[in-house]
Amino acid sequence: MTQIQKNTNSFLLDDVPPMGIYETLYAFNDAFGQFMGTEGTHPWSQGFPLTTQLEKFNGPEIPAAVEVNWEDRFYPKAGGHPLLRETIVDYYNTYYGSSITPDNVMIFAGGRPGIYTVLSFLKKNIQVRIGNVEWPAYLDILSQTNTDWKTVSMMPENNFHPGNAEYFDRSGLNHKTMLFPVISNPSNPTGHARAGDELQELMQMAEASKNGILLDEAYEMYHSPSVSGLQYVKDLDNSNVFLSGACTKGLQSPGIRIGWIIASKQNIQTLSNFSSFGMGGVSHPSQMYAVKLFEPERVVLQRKAIEAHYNWQRQRYAEAFEKMGLKVFTGNGGFYHWMQLPEGLNCDDLNKRLFKRGAAILGGRDCDMGRP
Repeated sequence: MTQIQKNTNSFLLDDVPPMGIYETLYAFNDAFGQFMGTEGTHPWSQGFPLTTQLEKFNGPEIPAAVEVNWEDRFYPKAGGHPLLRETIVDYYNTYYGSSITPDNVMIFAGGRPGIYTVLSFLKKNIQVRIGNVEWPAYLDILSQTNTDWKTVSMMPENNFHPGNAEYFDRSGLNHKTMLFPVISNPSNPTGHARAGDELQELMQMAEASKNGILLDEAYEMYHSPSVSGLQYVKDLDNSNVFLSGACTKGLQSPGIRIGWIIASKQNIQTLSNFSSFGMGGVSHPSQMYAVKLFEPERVVLQRKAIEAHYNWQRQRYAEAFEKMGLKVFTGNGGFYHWMQLPEGLNCDDLNKRLFKRGAAILGGRDCDMGRP
């Protein structure tokens, strides 16, 4: 009788670590005995969005339920529910003076699936430019998609805010290489935001020949005023401009997993084609809940409340940190404070102290896009 030898080696890739922040969260759970976000913990270690009404700043009620009918149990459309796509179009055209149509919008199950998909389908002659301080997941996505990328220097000397032109520097490139910056705006984690003339210049550069951009606007409302690069796009349908948004932060609903990409009709068609075989669309009930979040009368209040709450929180913590003698490099947007610890103290040691008190911070190295 032939003995069957068992194969104990996984067929899947070995190098698939969790995003850096999750390692901190797992360590916190081991030390504190509870998951971050449970009652009595202080989730400073990630953009842990409040999912309760911001009553202090006259925030609107958050929908308690959504009705699901027989049509919502059908397979969803590959590009997203028509009603949600139309709702997102109305939102951007109202607040940012754009002229997009539903064919410029693709719905994903959250922000990062959209970002991952865009980077997965980049042609081989595209080079991504990314600041060396950015959202930790970008590094994992760039690595897993085998994307060609080069970092743009962010350091105390430039206040962690490089100029727009640095993302489009063609020194040493051949004429076939196209440039595709990936930028979170407002920045996660530094809080620096490009707005007004600076944002307008960035989008003009992104629309130029051989250029494009993926602008991640998850923290769009965490700035005064709310900010979107779409306001300055002149010809979306003849560009490689991609804007990423989600219900996670500004609309306080990370659990429904709804995000979107705004791009040219041609690029949205490509993403939709992928969805037809790679995603199968996105949950109808979640999309219907997102439509309720965007109801015009509530989104007016929501934008004001988010802006006011996080301005207040940012200022409150900045004052406290500066009184402690910490050097703060934070911009005027976003959730985090980006700061330098005193000599002799590193992030790991600080977290060991904080874990005992139910708190944690995000270590700067997790945001380093240039680390090995």
